[in-house]
Amino acid sequence: MGEFVGFAWNYVVVFLIVLSVLVYVHEWGHFWVARRNGVRVEVFSIGFGPEILGWYDKFGTRWKISAIPLGGYVKMFGEGEDADDGEAPSELSEEEKAVSFSHKTVGQRAAIVAAGPIVNFLFAILVLAALAAIVGSPKPLAGIGEVVAGSAADKAGLVSGDTITRIGTEDVRYFTDLQRIIVVNGGNTLELQVMRGDQSLTLVATPELQSGSIENGEAAQVGRLGVRPDPEQIIYERHNPVMAVWIGMKQTWTMTVNILTYVGDLILGDKGTDDLGGPLRIAQISGQMAQTGIVNVVFLMAILSINLGVINLFPIPMLDGGHLAFYAVEALTGKPLGPKIQEYSFRLGLILVLMLVVFVTWNDLVHLRVIEFIKELVT
Repeated sequence: MGEFVGFAWNYVVVFLIVLSVLVYVHEWGHFWVARRNGVRVEVFSIGFGPEILGWYDKFGTRWKISAIPLGGYVKMFGEGEDADDGEAPSELSEEEKAVSFSHKTVGQRAAIVAAGPIVNFLFAILVLAALAAIVGSPKPLAGIGEVVAGSAADKAGLVSGDTITRIGTEDVRYFTDLQRIIVVNGGNTLELQVMRGDQSLTLVATPELQSGSIENGEAAQVGRLGVRPDPEQIIYERHNPVMAVWIGMKQTWTMTVNILTYVGDLILGDKGTDDLGGPLRIAQISGQMAQTGIVNVVFLMAILSINLGVINLFPIPMLDGGHLAFYAVEALTGKPLGPKIQEYSFRLGLILVLMLVVFVTWNDLVHLRVIEFIKELVT
């Protein structure tokens, strides 16, 4: 019974909490900017389907938690209606037009739609900044986690778990110190002071000269020792608020670029689709993170928020990016796309999104070996 409860908490409850927080953050972005632009928000829902719990705020918005906790939405008055087409919008009173989404300017509508992904990025920056300020950034010590077979380190006798404390006459504390010295000493014989448990050793290593790059990115011949940092030998360095925010911004930018690079490689065929995952894979990862501590769960939340922000900006109808593409056309031409074009575009977008959901779910089932498990049960 205890194992079942632990599994349910780590792999179901934590996943639903993470997902609900991200949905709330995304939809709150739409909600907040809509309110600031005078749009009446009718519903703010966490989840889909029948309502479990709900209440009205003083502005008349119905806040509710629904039965299927796999998403959420904000419903705005007049959303989905074209102010210039059809009969329904023209029948609105002036008071209703003032709070109708479809009667706002194209710039206001674009701001409301873009706010969801933007808040996802801002949320990630704040979370990563908070981790940098409170927990600190991981900084590997000069510990040896892995020795590449046949490398200079292997020939010198270094083994996993060793800690290098000095190279020649220079003290070494962090792995970056080790890298800095080794890079400029390719082909030179170096004396290493090493701690192996309680034992102090002196080893001699000659870093190999290999093609690489120096700090400014310029190609050069650099030294290689052939070691990787030890994940068990890490300290965490806390940062002041200004530096923490900078680190949050930098990490968010780096992750965003990495996601876009990966998508570009997928389109070009340079990367496979094995790494694409859906809800099941996210639940698995969040469960694994939950077992290692709340800090890793929070870090995962920041990563997923960035992913959610990037994906929603793709110019696919049904996603925020698709709406923004329509508004861009409207801004250029001075009028919205025709209702038929929009209708068929949304249908195509829905098909694409459903195909993606089916594909990543199948990927999850294969990755988690669910298909093989079912085959074993029936054979």
